[in-house]
Amino acid sequence: MARPVLKWAGGKRRLRFEIDKLLPPGHAGRNYHEPFFGGGAMFFHLEPRGGSINDVNERLIRFYNVVRERPEELIEEVNRYEYGKERFYELRERFNDGGLGQVEEAAIFLYLNKTGYNGLYRVNSKNKFNVPFGKYKNPAIAHPDRIMRASQLFSRFELYCDRFTYVKDVAKEGDLVYLDPPYLPKSDTADFTAYSRLGFGLDDHMMLRDLCLELEEMGVYFIQSNSFVEPIIDAYNDTGFKIHTVNVSRAINRVITDRGRIPEVLITNITA
Repeated sequence: MARPVLKWAGGKRRLRFEIDKLLPPGHAGRNYHEPFFGGGAMFFHLEPRGGSINDVNERLIRFYNVVRERPEELIEEVNRYEYGKERFYELRERFNDGGLGQVEEAAIFLYLNKTGYNGLYRVNSKNKFNVPFGKYKNPAIAHPDRIMRASQLFSRFELYCDRFTYVKDVAKEGDLVYLDPPYLPKSDTADFTAYSRLGFGLDDHMMLRDLCLELEEMGVYFIQSNSFVEPIIDAYNDTGFKIHTVNVSRAINRVITDRGRIPEVLITNITA
């Protein structure tokens, strides 16, 4: 099984085996699409045969393009960066200043991901990466085997940086779509990662619900993970989709009471 190249808050490493139980028959032979890619835990877990991946984070998609096209150069470049607080802030400033070549930007992206606090990706209102230095003991920054395997997998996929609705234009009948949107928070203060400047609110989740209805009409299988909150449950109650409740361990949350095992939902049109 392949493993993710990046650390990613909200990743589905702990949820993937629950998702396995819902996969349609013959899923390994189906094209796979993931509109909210992030760290791609499910993608690397499944190692699908082909399809598309997408994320609105432009830097993230540029990083994955380098992984796909220039993995050896990426490994060589990131291995030049020693671990340390001073070096971290120097590279963070360089990253935010822009004007970098593709490989250098990707290498710094990987370095900041593996050495920043909790592996978060967070930007301010000016789209400047502002995660502080993380204190680790000899962190492994580049895993050559993971990068090379990711490069092989990505070579079978189209990479997009678009709205999640792109998938209705590329998915075909019988394909599988995994949807992992930014979760609707339980409170106004819970959504703290500032993943992108665009945000993802209740209106976006309603648009996602409508997309799921379109996928159903197209004969496309989908599985969506989301938070166990009333607006989400209400939005899908009358769709005919299956809503499964699962308990998942979460270590990163601003609200201390929401750490540990908390309920989440898996919504799907797969019945068998």
